[in-house]
Amino acid sequence: MNYPATLIMEWLAAYLWPFCRVSAMLMTMIIIGSQTVSPLVRVKLGLLITVAIAPLLPAMPAIELFSLNGFLVTINQLLIGIALGLISQFLIQTFIIAGQVIAMQTGLGFASMVDPINGGSTPVVGQLYLMLGTLVFFAIDGHLAMIRLVTLSFHSLPVSLSGLSLGAMQELVNFGAVMFQAALAVSLSAIIAMLIINFSFGVMTRAAPQLNIFSLGFAISMVCGLLILWLSLGSFLDHYLSHWSRVQSLMCSVVRLNC
Repeated sequence: MNYPATLIMEWLAAYLWPFCRVSAMLMTMIIIGSQTVSPLVRVKLGLLITVAIAPLLPAMPAIELFSLNGFLVTINQLLIGIALGLISQFLIQTFIIAGQVIAMQTGLGFASMVDPINGGSTPVVGQLYLMLGTLVFFAIDGHLAMIRLVTLSFHSLPVSLSGLSLGAMQELVNFGAVMFQAALAVSLSAIIAMLIINFSFGVMTRAAPQLNIFSLGFAISMVCGLLILWLSLGSFLDHYLSHWSRVQSLMCSVVRLNC
């Protein structure tokens, strides 16, 4: 049986362009896109997801695959997938920044370790928030929500020469400010508590200089820091779910979905 070349190219395009969008998201999303996961595993996972969702996708555009327009379509699919994965990174980076701020304020910042996600050295408190955020992300099926979102994006933002709009890119850039605001909201209670403690140290030193409070201040600050860290973990889930809803809203807005 002979198959014409045009039919073969249509079959190939029906899987290649969705694979580009899905795999780009997997390469940049939380945990799955980290250095701890092999690129080969991500490619295989992207291929499996593409094969599973391909029958549900709308028809691909009548654009020759190996042409300039076909190359532009491929680039657009990669950018859409990268944008979705990058937005998910904003979620986890918010709590990493919050953990680093708390560590620096409570005197626990000297304890650092190599971050397996980013490859750099970060405070242990930041790693604690990273692990908690990762566990909650999988506990609330965040990875499944992102796979469902990228599948629906083929209907709201179909494969074509037009990719992300300038408004969507602007929203993506502006969300960086929201990330730092959320990190400040998570760490604000610890900052205020340590400010009060340090203020009390200053009052005691001024009132009774012979106590030499600064010789004990570091140890007391560390103990208070551990207590503050323990108390602040109680509101971690509320902050996480609130920020996750904002991240989902941004994803829906970028791919023009009405969530």
